[in-house]
Amino acid sequence: MEIIVLAGGLGTRLRSVVEDVPKCMAPVAGKPFLEHILQYLESQFVDHVILSLGYKYETVIDWLRSKAFTFKVSWVVEKTPLGTGGGLQLAMGKARSSRVFVLNGDTYFPVDLRAMQAVMSDDTPIVAALKPMRHFDRYGTVTTDEDQNILSFQEKQPCEQGLINGGVYYINNDLLQLQQHKAPFSFEQQVLETTPHLKALVQDITFIDIGIPEDFEKAQTLLADA
Repeated sequence: MEIIVLAGGLGTRLRSVVEDVPKCMAPVAGKPFLEHILQYLESQFVDHVILSLGYKYETVIDWLRSKAFTFKVSWVVEKTPLGTGGGLQLAMGKARSSRVFVLNGDTYFPVDLRAMQAVMSDDTPIVAALKPMRHFDRYGTVTTDEDQNILSFQEKQPCEQGLINGGVYYINNDLLQLQQHKAPFSFEQQVLETTPHLKALVQDITFIDIGIPEDFEKAQTLLADA
């Protein structure tokens, strides 16, 4: 299994609580947030992880060179901001297969990757992992049918309960043809929300997003034993 981790974020909203580092390197429970993600990927027995880096990429590369993991690690570097779609497009150049997993470098959602593979058929371009959530307003919602086909994406608004996009995807680039897009572009807006025949895997497990200081502080406790 090959995994692309989108880890080029600036972490602008975290500047009040962390030093000037890439968002994926923000310290959580005594280690960089990225380390928690990579340890999860080790537990999934993946073969190859490709990091899409940008802001202060040297910090990430220096750290990687001091670590050893059970999988091969590669990386690409955005010379200019490419958006999530452009970063993914660039990283696909390092992939050996057209079918890869995609994770956000600022969220922790340890889904069963093999279960996601089982959902994909030959005519499925994307399987998205969704998280059931209650009482939220930070995230948009996703509507599915009883067969776990994704029907629509809704904008952020106060919501009593619903499914949110967990930022973990299994994609088939033979169907998506990401190389046809011109960077910079958003994977979420220009690919995910416009592509038909998407499937969902719903997993009611831990979901952590360190994008804002309040949730960054919560992550310190949630990942303390990881």
